[in-house]
Parts: sequence; C-alpha cells; structure tokens
Amino acid sequence: MVLSARSAIRIAHCATRFCALLAVLSAFAGTARAADPQAYSVDIQSTGQDELDQALHDSSLLVTLAEKAPTGPFALVARAKGDVGRLETALQAYGYYQGHVAIEIAGRKLDDPQLPNTLDAMPDGKSADVKITENLGPLYRLRRIAVEGNLPEGSKIDLAAGQPAIAADVLYAGTKLQSALQESGYPLAKVDAPIAWADDDAHVLDVIFKADAGKRAKIGVIHIDGLKDVNEDFVRKVLTVHTGDLFRPSKIEDARQALVATNVFSGVEARAADHLDPDGTIAITFDMKERKMHSVAFTGAYSTDLGISLSASWSHRNLFGSAEQLNLSAAGNGLGGSATNALGYNLTAQYIEPMFLEHDQVLELDLGAVKQDLDAYNQTAITAGAYVRRKFSALWTGSIGLSAITERIGQEGVDRDYQIVGLPLTATYDSTGLTDPLLDPTRGARAQISLTPTHSFGTPSSNYIILQAAGSTYFDLSDFGISDKGRSVLALRALVASVQGASQFGIPPDQRLYAGGSGTVRGYDYQSIGPQFPDGNPIGGLSAEAATIEFRQRLFEDFGAVAFVDAGQASDVSAPFTGTVRVGTGVGVRYYTPIGPLRLDVAVPLNRAPKGAAFGVYIGLGQAF
Repeated sequence: MVLSARSAIRIAHCATRFCALLAVLSAFAGTARAADPQAYSVDIQSTGQDELDQALHDSSLLVTLAEKAPTGPFALVARAKGDVGRLETALQAYGYYQGHVAIEIAGRKLDDPQLPNTLDAMPDGKSADVKITENLGPLYRLRRIAVEGNLPEGSKIDLAAGQPAIAADVLYAGTKLQSALQESGYPLAKVDAPIAWADDDAHVLDVIFKADAGKRAKIGVIHIDGLKDVNEDFVRKVLTVHTGDLFRPSKIEDARQALVATNVFSGVEARAADHLDPDGTIAITFDMKERKMHSVAFTGAYSTDLGISLSASWSHRNLFGSAEQLNLSAAGNGLGGSATNALGYNLTAQYIEPMFLEHDQVLELDLGAVKQDLDAYNQTAITAGAYVRRKFSALWTGSIGLSAITERIGQEGVDRDYQIVGLPLTATYDSTGLTDPLLDPTRGARAQISLTPTHSFGTPSSNYIILQAAGSTYFDLSDFGISDKGRSVLALRALVASVQGASQFGIPPDQRLYAGGSGTVRGYDYQSIGPQFPDGNPIGGLSAEAATIEFRQRLFEDFGAVAFVDAGQASDVSAPFTGTVRVGTGVGVRYYTPIGPLRLDVAVPLNRAPKGAAFGVYIGLGQAF
C-alpha cells in the first residue's frame, strides 16, 4: 500500500561556486567493450566512516564494472572521469559539500596527457592500479529548519539544528512527517520536497518544508475486489477496519495482514482513494488474488533407526468458501530401520475452521489411524481430537482440547487394549517471525508448555498428568559482529517432561517417556535411552530431558554445514534429571531450497549403551529444530 509520495530535495545555492546536492545519485550507463580490455584494480581510500565508505564503493562505476564490463584504456579514463562526479555526489550526500575526489590510474592523474600512452604501453595481462582519494572538507550542519503550511497543532519535524546535514536524514524527516500526519487521520497529507540553502562560509544548511495536512477523515466505503471462490461476507468478517473508523495506515496494514493470514490469498493490496468523498470520508479498496484452492505434497525422510518414511498429502484451503481447511495425509514408515520391526502407517484427516466464535480463534478436528512396530512396543490405534486455539498476541497462542485414543499395544509379548482420554492445555510462544516450520530460523525463540490430564481405561486403569516444556532459541552471530547476517547461527534446544500420578507400568507404553533419535539425542536409536528390559528393549519412563547445542554455518549460496552436541536421559521416576545422561555429537550438511533446507546429519554416541547403535544418519527436510 502506497500512502505517501516519494520526496526529492532541491538545493538553491546563494553566492557560492556550486549547487550542492543532498541525494546520492547513481547513474549506471552501458560501456562498450574495447577490442583489448584493460584489466584494473580499484583502491578507495577509507574515510574512517563505514557508511560513507560503503556509499563511495556503491557509487563507483569503476568498482561495479571492473569484472562485469572490462574496457579499453581510453574508455577506462572516461569511466574514471565520470566517477569523480558520482563520488563527490556521495560525499555531498553525507554533508561534505566542499569535498573533492582525485583519481589516479597507473600513478598518473586523469588530466595527465601521457596517461593513455601509459595504459597502451602496459604489457598484456597486467592490471592497472586505480587509486581514489578523497578530501572531505568541512562537515556541513543544519542551522534553520522550518515547516510552513496547513498543519495541525503539535506537528513536528524530526530534525534538530546542529546535526550533520545528511541528505538521507533530511529526506526521511519529510517522509516521516507525512506518515505521522496520515497516521493521525489526514489521508491526503502532503509534505513537499524540502528546499535548502547552503552558507559556504558558515558551513551550514537552512531547510524549509512546505506541507499541507488537508482534512481529517474517517474511512468511508470499503471495496472488496478480486474474489471468486471466497465469500465476501467472510472477508468483511476478517477485516479489522470498518467504515467510520479514523483513517490510519497502520490499522489498514493490520487488516491487510489479517487477510493474508487466512491462507487463501496469494496477494492482498490495500489502496486509499486519492480524494475525499462528498461526505468527507475516504474510500478504501482491498484487491485480492486468490490462491489455488488445492495443493498436493510428497515428502520423504530417512534415518538409520526409523528407516525410510514416505508421505503424501492433499489439502483444500477453502472448503466452504470461508477459508475452512481440509487436510488429508498418508505416510508409510519403518522400512529398514534399526529401531523398527515391520512396516507401519499413519493416516490423518484434519479440519480447521478459522474465526470460530471469536476473531482470533480456530477450531481444529483431527482423526487418525496409526500402526507401528517398534523395539519399544507395537501399536495399532485410532485417534481423534478436537482443539480450540486462540491467538492472544503476536507472540502468544493458547489451546485447549479433548483427545481420545483406542488402541492395542503389545510389549514383550503381552498385548493389551486401552482407551485413553486426555484434556491437553497448551501455551505456545514464538518470536522467530516465521510461520512456516520449514523455513530457517536465525533469531528469536520458540517455546511450548503443555499440561494434559489423562485417564486410561484398561488393565490397569489409571489417572495421570503429563507435563512437558520444550523450547528453542536462535542467535544470529551477525548481531555480535562475527559474520554477515543470517550466515552463522547458534541454535539451542531443550526439553523437560514428566508424568505425575501413576507408576511406570500403570500407564500404557505409548504414554511413557523416551529419549533417543533425531528429536532428542542423535546418534542413539529412537526411544533407546532410558529404562530397558533384560533383552535390551526400551520400557519407557516417567521423566525425560534433552538438550542440544548446534552451530549452523551458511557456505556459498545454497550450501551450509552444522556441528552439534545432543544430550538426554529418561528415568523410571517422575522427578526430572534422575536418569543416566547419554551424549551424542555429529556434523551435517544443508542444501537450501525454496521450501526449506534439505538436511543430512551424521551422529555418533559418546557413551554408547551396550546394545546401542554405533552411529546414526538422518535425512529430511527442514532443520532438526
């Protein structure tokens, strides 16, 4: 949404030798390739100011075209002469209005008549040294700053006398004032390009902004364009702005984001009219482009403990016209895994209804069928669940639900039937700014705390509560000046879980707690850490903990590498941190794709169990956490 015009700045020079500019101008012109290009290298003298050095670097065609468009000696001199003006413009943009730039090529000044001959005489393949030096001169500062025009009382410009006369700051101040006026309900507010006068003797600039706030207005008619399969009533229900609300661009942007979050639009644009209606209101138009309503996905994974897993999913994003989702998936697993004994499956059907009873509330209904044959137990089950999730803020989400399982569990040759009912309560925190779990987090944190009162009907019947807290946090090392943004990331993960109210064998095997595998401690087989039967098969415990330190380094454009240490334990008592700690370490590679990184990790156990695996290999899509 564009609600403000772009500004430019004009400098009217009084009794001086030149017209000073406040904006950095970059003019990239095509350069004809000479028959015998002259190789060259560029050295720009540092000014001691990182931002100014970068501006000089970015403004120089000598730098930009050195590799992309080599040229002959004569054209090289012409390119350098053009750079003088461009680089001096960059100096002026940072307040050095009397700054000068000098360029030498092969030790000769640009106006040296012998320079072309010197370049012609250079041996083939020899690179010419280009040296750029700057004489900054005095730093100009702002002196008088005025805003003239029709403005509401209290309007201020974010500039102060005495601060450096940096073009970007002056331009931004005008843009910021215009945005502030619009945010205060003046939709047609306009702040013209500022006019400045330079006093070369005092090394100062006087700046005047001419502005017109126009009339304050409320939102009038709201137009919805581009709908085909999505119900307009649903769209208007999602909107968080309404006719009669004070015009505020930030609120309109919030409404646009709410429409995007419905997952049925590939694009949403909000536009304000360029005039007020006769009743003094301003019309708003939301232009929508609907996504394809169906999607199909195929995924696969492999690990040495769980073997090959293949899955397919089908989704309908707009089942009844109001962004209701129907998601169906089928997965086969257990082929060739060291912790599995036979093939299994996982079939799921999920229905999601947005805006259930409340604006930020979602209803989720799940139905599933599971079969798995693991070293710990074999299971055949039907699962069902109903959950209500509510978004309390940009960071916090809570849910309450009802889950039910009917299953047959076999462990150590004994089969039992169970019916399990749970009431899961969950609070989730996410400050990573990512909505897709396959995307690569580089900063922020994720955390989830859950409490699930549970009753198990079976032999024996029991009541118990499952408590679990899990979290991960990410540190982009560029924040500490160590690397470029997003290239080096330190990721930490932790998990603590406990079952209260029942004995180890008083709850079904699939409700007990285990450690080992890619979700907890890599290098150990799935569920292999913790209490074991005499034959070495896992029993499952009443408490479990795990932690990970992982360093992720981006290499080149599409590849990366990781190094990690995992540690975890599981115990037959409810008190945490009472089992034998197992530690695994390893390395991995990443190949970054548009849908997330392809992961390959190899891990080895540092204190291997007697019958444990010697190593683990894990292949999948997305980071380990």
